[in-house]
Amino acid sequence: MKLVLETDNRLRWPDGHCPAVIGKGGLIALDNKREGDGATPCGAFEFRRVLYRADRLDAPQTSLPCRAIDQNDGWCDDPDDPAYNQPVYLPYRASAESLFRDDHLYDLLVVLGHNDQPPHPGFGSAIFFHLARKDGSGTRGCVAIAKEDMQRILQLVTKASVLIIPEPCAL
Repeated sequence: MKLVLETDNRLRWPDGHCPAVIGKGGLIALDNKREGDGATPCGAFEFRRVLYRADRLDAPQTSLPCRAIDQNDGWCDDPDDPAYNQPVYLPYRASAESLFRDDHLYDLLVVLGHNDQPPHPGFGSAIFFHLARKDGSGTRGCVAIAKEDMQRILQLVTKASVLIIPEPCAL
């Protein structure tokens, strides 16, 4: 299944659509993506696995690999560290984002296949498909949607599914 981000900031898939939020920096060509730019990279991204907060939600119904987030789960965002754009255990020696957040954004998230085979330092880390803020404000480069929409999509996607974010000039 293909999920496509369209010009009206809606995520569309066969027989469905929902509002979506992108990075505060807008869309950016994949080759121009840099760590900390706040932009959402364009491209076709595979769904790697689902992470969720078991203290807040039941395990989602999905065929994707899935596991609960631990209080010490993090994601390295330091381009100079060998674990850049990879999961780490906190506390970590380099800069790393906590996945166990208070704000509910990562209560349910999909790790996307962005800059991960292998990671190239500085080309963007922690580009996830996660839950949106209630106020609909932009992300730091991820794609975000409402919890109910995410739960519905996770029932439909498979390892063969992709999230397609067209180049800015193609929108």
